[in-house]
Parts: sequence; structure tokens; C-alpha cells
Amino acid sequence: MKKVDSSDIRNIVLLGHAGSGKTTFAEAMMFNAGVTSRIGKVENGTSMFDYTTDSIDRKSSINLSLAWFEWKNKYLINIIDTPGYDDFYGDVITGARAADIAILVVNSCSEKIELGAIKAKKLAASLNIPIVIFVNQLMKENANFDRAVNLLSSLFGKSVAPITAYESGKVVNTLETDSLYKSTAIEAIAEVDDALTEKYLGEQAFSPEEINNGILMGVRNRKLIPLYAGDAYNNIGVKELLDSVAFLPSPSERQEAKEPGLSALVFKTVVDPHLGDLRYIRVFSGSIEPGATVYNSNKKAEEKLNQLYAVKGKDREEVPTGLVAGMIGAIVKLKNTQTGDTLAQKDKQIIFPAFEFPPYQTKTAIVPKTKKDEEKISNGLSKLRDEDPSFNSTFDPETKQTILTGMGEVHINVLLGRLKNRFGVDVIQEKPKIHYRETISRTVEQQGKYKRQTGGHGQYGDCWVKFEPLERGKGFEFVDGITEGRIPRRFIPSVEKGLREAIEKGILAGFPTTDLRATLYDGSYHDVDSSDIAFKIAANIAFKEGLTKAGITLIEPIMRVEILVPSEYMGDVMGDISSRRGKIEQTESVDTYQKLFVLVPESELYQFSTTLRSLSQGAGTFTQTFSHYEEVPRETQSRVVEEYKKEPTEAE
Repeated sequence: MKKVDSSDIRNIVLLGHAGSGKTTFAEAMMFNAGVTSRIGKVENGTSMFDYTTDSIDRKSSINLSLAWFEWKNKYLINIIDTPGYDDFYGDVITGARAADIAILVVNSCSEKIELGAIKAKKLAASLNIPIVIFVNQLMKENANFDRAVNLLSSLFGKSVAPITAYESGKVVNTLETDSLYKSTAIEAIAEVDDALTEKYLGEQAFSPEEINNGILMGVRNRKLIPLYAGDAYNNIGVKELLDSVAFLPSPSERQEAKEPGLSALVFKTVVDPHLGDLRYIRVFSGSIEPGATVYNSNKKAEEKLNQLYAVKGKDREEVPTGLVAGMIGAIVKLKNTQTGDTLAQKDKQIIFPAFEFPPYQTKTAIVPKTKKDEEKISNGLSKLRDEDPSFNSTFDPETKQTILTGMGEVHINVLLGRLKNRFGVDVIQEKPKIHYRETISRTVEQQGKYKRQTGGHGQYGDCWVKFEPLERGKGFEFVDGITEGRIPRRFIPSVEKGLREAIEKGILAGFPTTDLRATLYDGSYHDVDSSDIAFKIAANIAFKEGLTKAGITLIEPIMRVEILVPSEYMGDVMGDISSRRGKIEQTESVDTYQKLFVLVPESELYQFSTTLRSLSQGAGTFTQTFSHYEEVPRETQSRVVEEYKKEPTEAE
């Protein structure tokens, strides 16, 4: 790699729905640049970008991957190829943070706006980076360029400017021909600047220089979205887009590049079987060289840099001259640094914002097939999370389960496959246990009396407690209502402690008890035999006997679920939600999609991700967050209690 100026670098992230052809488009760019002698194919495992075993096996991108090439002996172009499936959206988020431009690849065969395009629009806007569109797969039988442009115009508005179009079986430059789309492109360019708008309204023709300046300005201020037509598989229209890189912003134009000193973001970790952890890094300002010492602003620790690499798929090329602002590369053998960390100078401790991932879509419990693998599971998951911070693993002390949360069932299965292949740990998936709670439905008053005489000092504690229900979410409340010294003050904390310990394991099925008030209002004591332990036991007796009379019921966590699904599948999805005891709160239209806001018991959402994708032909997505607790229906409550009673206790 030759030394390059930041102004000649272009960092491009490829976005788009699964199946739109992003990786094939990336392969076609590499071929046109002379890096490869043929366009690699995803389906036969020859892709430079989909080189990992799991990507080849699944014949789709499930990891972020990098490559670079030179164009016209001037520009250094970094390509960040990202997965299209929602399960691996974490890599889309981290990859986009390292880019300055997003190319949205769109399938021209699709009859509706693809969800990937909607999400790309939102992501690019959040990062304030411009979008360029490549309408792909135009050589396929059911392709329709006009339909694709109309759909994209409905999503992005009048800012879409077809620079090339597919007409009469070929790709044409709309601005240099009598293309049907010339007026559309000119109108979009005219919207970029007041002077151009005035000239357009005066029906004056734009000069080539004005058109170029309009595109340049429009892309940079995100008022213009250039659109190109082609078919990457057949290498049609790709070169025309590459020839337009001069219109795309360089890293030197970003605000971060103007900051003094070094700032660089570690946006991805890849495990290399020979080199170990490869940290993919984007330098925003300053430069880094092999052998230099930098400062990890997140960990507050210095790092000595070893070799620096430029990455092309699975291949690496050492960069002895270092990485200047705008460059993307890889670093090995960092001791303290992980994905998401910022490298800077000790006297200028810049920290880039943390990655924000969507809420998890699915969760599962995992159990090692052998007891000796428990520690290996913990270590393996920790390493995997460094590579993929979009999933999480926790130990639930209440259910005694290790819980994995991720973007979908496929995401979880891929993670568990890596856990087995890399760390030799085989696990069994189980349905996560639900955090049910017990509560009461009516007020009762109950005496708890503990009296024992075994020779010498005995044990005596006597308390009267009123138990009454509280509204949902209020938890447990203890009230000291003792007057006239009916119980000495020193024993009242023991009564409270006894009650608080008792609520941890309820009466009905052993779930914690909540949403009740316990008022200690009367009792008696013995001058010699009363003790803390006696009053604690008395309180426990009052709890067990009182709650048995208080109408114990189970309550369950209810999740608020937001579902985005194409309109034509909404009926099927609503039917499935109903079968899961779900309640639809509201719906709203989002382009050609419907967003459903529903409340569903958490116990009914297991593997909903797989069902939703099946019902929506892979186009639906959802998020879930805790909403509140609600009483479990009687028939369901009986089943839950029976299931709990069948489970072995810790002693067993």
C-alpha cells in the first residue's frame, strides 16, 4: 500500500437488505480495480468477503469484512461489507461508525421497500453520513428499475437523483443522454442550492460544471442521494459508480479530523488462528505508527503498538509507514483494548461514544453437557463478546440459569457453534425460566406465635401482622404499628427481617412475593425467653399462615413489543400474537410496513423471532422491553404451579 493523503481516501460501508447483493457488489468493485481476476461468488464459497467457515456454510454474510483497493491511481477506497440479516445487525452498526459514506444496495426485483433500506436511512441519518444508492440485479427476469426508483423516491423523497438508469436493456448516463430520468436528476440537483433552484425555475439549463458542483454539494450536505443502476453479478454499472468517487466526501472533511492529536476507534475484533485478536481500527485524526505508544481512553491504560495491517478479506498486508487520518487497518497483540475502545494521546483523552445496539430479540438458557465445562463456557462467551458486543450473557441468580440474549435464533445458534468449534464446549439450550411473582388479593390479619421450652431459657415470640395488597410494582412495604410497648423496640427489626426473608420464597409455587404491605400492630413477649430469633420465626409463621388465607395468585412479566412487518403479513402476525395471549395497543403505518405495538407475556415470546420471520418471509423485525406485571390466567397458573413442583430442589 502506497502512502496516501487523507483527502484521497474514501471509506464506504455497504448497507442493504439480505439478498440485495451487497457482497457481490463489493466483489465486482474489487474486480474492476484489478485486485481480483474474477468476481467472487457467495454461493460457491469463492467470495473474498465471505471467507469464514460459518459464512460459507450459510452462503450469506454473517460478519463484517474489509477490503481496500486503489482507483484511477489516485483514490484509496476502503470497503466495509456488512450482513443483511437482522440477526447480525450489530456488525452493521459498528461498521457504519468507521465509514464516511453509505452505499445502499437495493434489489430491483423487490416489489416493496425493503426493511434494510428503511434501517439504512435511519442509521445513515444518525451518523450524519451521505447515502448513495445502487439498484442491483437488473438482469434478473423479474427486475423492474422504474418500480425500484419509485419505491426509493417514496422513501427518500425528491433528493433521489438517478445519475445512471437502466433503459432499453443497458445502463445509460441520465445527464448525458435523452434519458427518461434526466429531468428527475436535474430537479433533485436544483434542490441543493438556492442559486440552482432559481435557475431551474427560470427554465435555464445547467452547465456541466454546475451539475458537478451541485452533486458535490448535495452529497456533502445530505440533500442529494445519487442513484446508480446495474447488476453486480454481471459487472454492469459498477464502474460508473466507482468513477463518481470524486463526488463523495473524504475523511479529511469530517469534524473529527480537525481535532488535534490522535483519535482512533476500535470498531471490530476478529480472531485470527495465527495472529490472535485482530483489532480493526479507524483513525479519525492524527496518525499511528508501528512501535508507537498510544493511550486507551476507556481503559486508562497505555498500549504499545506492534504491526499494523491493511486488510483484504482474510489476507493482510503489513503497513510499515503507519496509518494516517482516515485510514482503516488492523492492529495485533493489544493487551488492554477491546471493541468500542478509543485510542488517543494521554494528554488528549478523546472518547468516542459507545456503540448503541437494539434491544435483544431473543434469549435462551444454556447448560453445559458436562459439569467441567462451566468455566470454559464463561471464558468462551467473554472472548466471543469481544468480537460481537451485540449479544450478552448473564447468570440469573434467581433461576440459576446462564442466559444468552441476541438479535435472533440464528444469531444465538451461530454463537453457540463458535463456542463449540473454538473452545470445545457443547451446550444444551433450554427455555429461560420466567420471573413469576406471587401476590395476594385480599387483606388478612394473622398471628404468628413461636414458643419453645427445652430446659433453661426457652424461646418466645408473638406478633400480629396485617397483610394487605398493594398496586402493581410497589414491591414490599413493612410498617411498624406497635404502640404502648406491646413488643420491645429491639425485636421489631427481627420481625421485619423474618418477613423479608419469607417473601423471597412464596407459598403457592416458591416464587418471590411482592406488592403487599405488612403492618406489625400487636404482639407479646417474655422478659426472659424472648429473642431476636424467636420473633424472626414468629414473623415467618405469620407470613405462611396469613398468606394462605389471603388469596395468593401468580403474576407474570408483560413485555411491550414493537413489531415492524410488511402490510400484507400483518393479519398473520396479529393472529400469532393473539395465540400468545397478546394484546394489540395500536398500529401505525411506516412506508409500506405496519408497526404494531403489543403487550405479550414474556413466557409466550420464546422463539417468536423465528415465527415472525417465517410469517413475514424474513421481512419482519421486532424489539421488546419490560412493561409491567399482570395476573396469570387461572388455567395457565395451574400449569405453571404444577411444572414448578416437578422441578428438583437444590438439595436434590
